[in-house]
Amino acid sequence: MATLVRWNPVREVAAMHNLMDRMLDQDWRAARPVYNRTGHNLPMDAYETDHAYTLQAVIPGATAESIQVSYEDDVLTIRAEVPQPETEGRKLLSERAYGEYRRSVRVNGSVDADAIEASYADGVLTLTLPKTPEAQPRTIPVKVAGRA
Repeated sequence: MATLVRWNPVREVAAMHNLMDRMLDQDWRAARPVYNRTGHNLPMDAYETDHAYTLQAVIPGATAESIQVSYEDDVLTIRAEVPQPETEGRKLLSERAYGEYRRSVRVNGSVDADAIEASYADGVLTLTLPKTPEAQPRTIPVKVAGRA
């Protein structure tokens, strides 16, 4: 024998609300913005001193040989390939990012392109972009009037 239950639209909306809460709690908590069309985003910090710009990019799992840095038309581009390790057994969890990392940054024209240096240690790529002499601050001596 079938049981008839009176339809209650408020109960339906509340059930949908609870379902959406559970779905967003589970899925969005673990989500992070690591993908774009060109591969994985490359988180980066930038610093400026009087004589140079310093960029630091985190590239976990890369080797120095897999990192390519280029500077052309005032655009600095970093590319790296991180291979996915081969494992035995059934994968239970995979949260690390593998594949291509890429980031391009427009830098003003005051960089000495021939003197750019790059180093990689402990998963952090450090780039030093020296400023051209014209872009560095100058100290102008003040002369006292009437003295020789």
